[in-house]
Parts: sequence; C-alpha cells; structure tokens
Amino acid sequence: MSGSHDRLVAGCMTGTSIDGIDAALVRVSGTGLAMRASFVRGVSRSLGELAAPLRGLAEQEPMTAGDIARLSRDFALLHVEVVRELVGADPLSMISAHGQTVFHAPPASWQLLDPTPIALGLRVPVVTHLRGADLAAGGQGAPITPLSDWIMLRSPGESRAVVNLGGFCNVTLLPSDATVANGDAATGPLESARRVSGCDVCACNHVLDTVARRCLAVSFDESGQRALAGTVHDDALDDLRSVLMVQASSKRSLGTGDEVTGWIGRYRTTCDGADLAATACEAIAEMIAAKVAGVDRVLLAGGGVMNRALIRAIASCCSAPVQTTTEHGLDGRYREAAAMAVLGALCQDGVPITLSAVTRCPGLPPRAGVWAYPI
Repeated sequence: MSGSHDRLVAGCMTGTSIDGIDAALVRVSGTGLAMRASFVRGVSRSLGELAAPLRGLAEQEPMTAGDIARLSRDFALLHVEVVRELVGADPLSMISAHGQTVFHAPPASWQLLDPTPIALGLRVPVVTHLRGADLAAGGQGAPITPLSDWIMLRSPGESRAVVNLGGFCNVTLLPSDATVANGDAATGPLESARRVSGCDVCACNHVLDTVARRCLAVSFDESGQRALAGTVHDDALDDLRSVLMVQASSKRSLGTGDEVTGWIGRYRTTCDGADLAATACEAIAEMIAAKVAGVDRVLLAGGGVMNRALIRAIASCCSAPVQTTTEHGLDGRYREAAAMAVLGALCQDGVPITLSAVTRCPGLPPRAGVWAYPI
C-alpha cells in the first residue's frame, strides 16, 4: 500500500522491568512499507500502585480472577491518562498499546491490557495483542520491533545494530542497502525489509535492577553510579557469562523464567553489591558485542541508556562506534513506545508486522492486532 496522508499515532509500552509506562507520539506519512515515521515527543509515568501487583502477576504469584480484572481495567485507565497528557490538543488518529507482559513462554504469552476503556476514554481506535498472530502461526512472537527499526532507523550508507536495553536486551540488525534510497520502487521496500534480522540476546535491566534491589537496597542503580564505583569480580563474571551465553544461543524469545536471579543468590553474600553491578554490566556488554560484530554502527535505546556503567562497558566491548538512537532523531527512552506506534500503523494498513526470519514463524507472517473501537 502507498499514499501521502499523515497520521498521528500514539504508541504505549510497559516493559519487562515493570517500572513505568512510556508513550510516544509518532507522525506517520504514507502507508504500508512505503511509510515514513518521525518521532514527535514522548512522556513517561510511573506505574505507581499498579507496579507491585503487575510484578507479582508476572512472577506467577497467585491472584484471583477478580483482582486480575480490576488490575487490567486500572492499567487501561492509566493508559488513558498518559496518552491524554502526551497528545494534548493534537488530532490523534489511533493508539497502539502493547500491554504488560506477565507471561511469555511460546506458544503461550499474555500481554495484560483491556483496550476498551482506552478506546472509549480517548475516542480513537486502539490496537493491542500485537504478538498473538505470530505466536498462533508458530512463531516466537518476539522480537517484534525489527520492522519498525527498519522504518525509523535504516540508512543506505551503513549497516546498523539497534540494541534495546530493556528488562531483556534484543538486537535488530539493519544491513546497508541500496534499495533504501529507492524505497518507492514497487518491490524495493519489501525486499529491503526482508533482509532485516534480529533476536533476543539476554536478560539486561532485569539483572541490574535485581542486583540493585537485593544488594544495594535501592530500586535501581541511578545512572549506574554504584556500578561505576565497583570492580568486576572474575569468578562471578565467568558464572554470569555462562548463564547469559545459554540465553544468547537459545534461539528463542526470552521472558518469564529467564531473570537470572539464581546468579545473584550465589554471590550476594560474598561479593560487594557495587562489584556485582559492575560485573553484570560487563557480562551483558560482552553478549551484546558478540551479537553486533561486523556492523558499521551500534545504536542504543531503552531504559539502560541511562546507566553510564553499562554504556561504558558496551562501548569498550564493541569494535564499531556506539551511539544512542537519540542522536539519530529517535529519543532512546521512547524507542519501544515509538515502535508500537509504527507497528500499529502497519496493522491498520493490513501489513504483517513480524518477520519470519526473526520470529521463526513458518511460512508468511500473518496480519496482527486486535482492535477496540469507540462508540
């Protein structure tokens, strides 16, 4: 599909760190794979009182059906507040909301969210359940952001790796491609998109935040200050490296059960918390460097970009220049929320949002998304 009309699309994301909700406003010009998308602005809001029950549900703690139903509705109403703040008086076309992943072990996966209160509260269509079609067709349902990375961050002059530093780290590999410069050709966009690859790498902020909570008595290591003051512990590094290598080589999407809490338990009484934080940053950086070897440029995004110790470790381990997506027009704090907006627009255009080479979905990827509409 192609066209020239513009849409303002809001994308909402709450990651596996379960600490806040991010919303991004994206201007989409054109339709289908020929679209162009530009980041307008973003807002973030704490999950507040919803964080504890959402985390408990994700950690498989028992909860009644009534409590889950109320949590889902309250979570939706928080989306309404955040998107209203994001949009202001701008004419919004649609919302794409990921929901909170509370279980992910393909083929079963659950992104908790009731979209109906959002559609009714903001009077625009809402698309959710973006992973479901790929999962039902035999794919892993993740990563789902590579196609949006291709739309927003590809370059004709260099190959790029887009690295998301979220609860789990994932990587999109964007090859240097001459068809980018000829994107309006009949088959150019499709053939170019098919050359994109990506994968989940390993637990990331899940490890760092758990170290902070259990060993540093804080909810997170702000700016990575404690890790910067720590020293890498060789034995703990070897141990964590082996754990993360299993994840990195598993050829599956990561989720519940992959949080690496066992490693922390093995060393929390014998290692200083700052040393464990530094060690975790080094091990994660090594896994990332191995996945992005050979690219011309590495672009970092996600909550982990605020951790200076992690960024320093990644830059040290990688042979290519390391920057953030912010330096290329997409605020790294909102990359996943912006990705949801782009994927939602593709869903509205009837374009499959997953890539078989990435999710390992057999055959052609299916059209995705479940819609809720205002009255």
